[in-house]
Amino acid sequence: MATPFSHLAVPLALAVALDPDTVPPGLLALAMICAVLPDVDALGLWLGVPYDHPFGHRGFTHSLPFAAALAGAGALLAPALGADPLTAFGVLLVSTASHGLIDAMTNGGLGIALFSPFSHRRYFLPWRVIEVSPFRPSALFSRLGLRVLRSELRWVWAPCGMLALVGWAVRELLGR
Repeated sequence: MATPFSHLAVPLALAVALDPDTVPPGLLALAMICAVLPDVDALGLWLGVPYDHPFGHRGFTHSLPFAAALAGAGALLAPALGADPLTAFGVLLVSTASHGLIDAMTNGGLGIALFSPFSHRRYFLPWRVIEVSPFRPSALFSRLGLRVLRSELRWVWAPCGMLALVGWAVRELLGR
């Protein structure tokens, strides 16, 4: 898994790329929650749910169908958040789905059940370039943790920063 910090990079980049009128603060906050929410399945490890179980870590909550369902539920809140429902669905879908895709680029674990509940097969992307994060938060402040954060800066934050910058530049060139 990647660190929770890096899962926040995608909704933050979307908000900058699309502009604050399109992604108001309430929608951004919900997108940030959706981006880290899939790791709620890690609690199952402490409750005795085996890692490789369909509801184990990197199982159903990391899947694309889960992302679509969560985005659909979140889009219902769009009017209260000051956002267009279709835009909210798209931002929440990308934010949630990015969690599993980022984790599928790590160099550890059993893979991601991207199509659960339809298939429990676990996948990695062909590019496994992100150092897998330790489970213990205190380990982030170790030599391993610094290596993980450096990897995430390169493979998550830098591309998301470029996406944000390009989106912002296009908006500026087009005059919104």
